[in-house]
Amino acid sequence: MLAVFEKTVAKCPDALQSPHSAPTASVLKDGFLANHFGSLHPGSVTVNLGSSGLIAYSLDKQNPLLPRLFAVVDDIFCLFQGHIENVAVLKQQYGLNKTANEAIIVIEAYRTLRDRGPYPADQVVKDILGKFAFILYDSTSKATFVAVVSDPFCLDCSPPLSVVLVVFISDCFVSITSSLNRSNSTFLQDADGSVPFFWGTDSEGNLVLSDDVQIVQKGCGKSFAPFPKGCFFTTSRGLRSFEHPMNELKPVPRVDSSGQVCGSTFKVDAETKKESAGMPRVDSSYNWSSNY
Repeated sequence: MLAVFEKTVAKCPDALQSPHSAPTASVLKDGFLANHFGSLHPGSVTVNLGSSGLIAYSLDKQNPLLPRLFAVVDDIFCLFQGHIENVAVLKQQYGLNKTANEAIIVIEAYRTLRDRGPYPADQVVKDILGKFAFILYDSTSKATFVAVVSDPFCLDCSPPLSVVLVVFISDCFVSITSSLNRSNSTFLQDADGSVPFFWGTDSEGNLVLSDDVQIVQKGCGKSFAPFPKGCFFTTSRGLRSFEHPMNELKPVPRVDSSGQVCGSTFKVDAETKKESAGMPRVDSSYNWSSNY
């Protein structure tokens, strides 16, 4: 999956820009990065978001353990990869029908956050259990919502895969079982079985997000990094940790194998706390989307 957002829609942190990155062409100019994505993934679908950017989706080379989904509801677009453990609980919580999938759940969680607040955004993300990444864009308010969740208690992700080979010999059979380590799979995934997810910025400050590191490198050069797990990004308030919502995030310089400085990663600063401003007193017509 791929999403590119214009810098006025999603302003990336300054630390994501590498001082050693060679100038790159705008990823939005003439559909440069979208065309590259399409050449690598035949049959992909690209949605042009006008001046805000684009999103692209493909089932090509999909990991069956971390399936991709795409959904649109009321001009809200959602790219989702991975799986949610507490689907039944969330469907009941948000009043969804049985056919709703993970992408629809994320959209409804966002709509609840936007329209029916005041809910803490970090709690909304924290309540969704599993291992997944999602990119959401609301074309009405031109707002983005991005998160990567790696649940350490996700039981379905920890055991190794087992392959059972049954060989029939006359009237009897022999069962041969072997274990496959998930980290040795040819499918793209992190060592802990979670979704690989990267973000970066081009020379003009446009934000690029994808599960394919080569796509991000193509558009951003060295100005990219793995998206920090346990964090989420919104247009209104930037990058934050939902695991430690009261702590600031600090950039950590990242160096590649050639010794060049790349885009920084971000970690929770245990020594720096945010000041709590409390919940503002407003009337019922207030737009909560600027607060999450």
